[in-house]
Amino acid sequence: MATGALAAGMTAAAPAASAVTGQVPRRRPGQKSMIGVPFEVHRTVRVAVIGLGNRGSGMVMSWAAVPGCTVTAVCDIRADRATRAADRLVSKGEPRPAEYGGSADSYARMLRRDDIDLVYIATPWEFHYEHGRAALLSGRHAVVELPIATELRELWDLVDTSERTRKHLLLAENCNYGRNELAMLRMAHAGVFGEITNGHGGYLHDLRELLFSDTYYTDSWRRLWHTRSTASFYPMHGLAPIAAAMDVNRGDRMATLRATATAPKGLADYRERNIPRDHPSWKETYINGDLVTCLIETEKGRVIRAEHDVSSPRPYSRINTLAGSRGIVEDYTGPSPTGARVYLEPDHAGHTWRDFADYRKEYDHWLWQKVGDDAANNGGHGGMDYVLQWRTVQLLRAGLVPDIDVYDSAAWCSAVPLSAASLARDGRPVEIPDFTRGAWAAKRPGLDSTPADMPPVG
Repeated sequence: MATGALAAGMTAAAPAASAVTGQVPRRRPGQKSMIGVPFEVHRTVRVAVIGLGNRGSGMVMSWAAVPGCTVTAVCDIRADRATRAADRLVSKGEPRPAEYGGSADSYARMLRRDDIDLVYIATPWEFHYEHGRAALLSGRHAVVELPIATELRELWDLVDTSERTRKHLLLAENCNYGRNELAMLRMAHAGVFGEITNGHGGYLHDLRELLFSDTYYTDSWRRLWHTRSTASFYPMHGLAPIAAAMDVNRGDRMATLRATATAPKGLADYRERNIPRDHPSWKETYINGDLVTCLIETEKGRVIRAEHDVSSPRPYSRINTLAGSRGIVEDYTGPSPTGARVYLEPDHAGHTWRDFADYRKEYDHWLWQKVGDDAANNGGHGGMDYVLQWRTVQLLRAGLVPDIDVYDSAAWCSAVPLSAASLARDGRPVEIPDFTRGAWAAKRPGLDSTPADMPPVG
């Protein structure tokens, strides 16, 4: 879904006090934590999709491919996109979903239906909060693409709304379900790296050609964010797997964040060399730094470095590095069966890297062992999209506790507004709120889950 009238979103103005102090609002009477709350059991999971641009349209078919899942409604402000998505489903032998579109409130009309269990939201960033909140208030669970919200007050409101409605909202962080990331997580929990001390993740993706495309990001919504604020817009792909391996919100928590930003050179330079002078982008001024780095310290003294750069010429990387007292794993290190390398004591000697392949095989997550072949046939991004979708449907159909909850989602996404807050204070540290309201210290299950079967269909 897209619109020409973009929301104001973040600005570079001085942040509110809560963005700097990490103030935790009190729960309202009767409001309770969603930690450990299972989904109610669903025989079939009925999914509605809001937003049918590049991401949403690509995910519709794989939702329908998951056993026991059906897409019952699709929505985009551009009604023709809803029709195309419905046509594609019918062409694959799926029931035709209801179609909604044509206005900015089409999604609200769709949410009045009684055949929706889960709402998947893939709209531009500035609409995620509005659409996610509406899904919860309609009595549905929500899976929201990155980020779930861009302002701290919005993150808190989604936490509170989830607690009041007793419905789950979770970040569609597909990278947490990457094969390397899940193997790394299991190795960390097995103590292979010793005491974890630091990690490094990022989203380093040269998007310049797509950002200046007139068709890829509708109304240029993603490029326009670079004219509004200096912030780390999208660090979650690298941050979330490292935080999960460190048991953030499950024995540790992210406590402070400080940010740095380089000068904004990449987009203007690319425009100068590649974009005609009559293109609308020549009226724009880019203010977001090319490389924005967040240095996050946890309550237990661990350090996470999270980076974001979509404006520079470079090969793709999420960095995905985890280190401890007995070893280190580094991803995106060049050609190899897994793209990753590892050095561990006492297995290795001579300060020589080893390929990650044998360790990934030994610590391969049960999800990849069970659905890896299906993921290769049905999902994008190396299959991790489908693993995320399959697992989400399984959780709902079996009535299990989600691997990722609203507290994880809010904590990971808080890097967006908090990086802006830190940069507005010359890079000084800002506190990261405890979205769990004190429950972070207790160990509990997460992505390193117990093997389970998908309930039989029918």
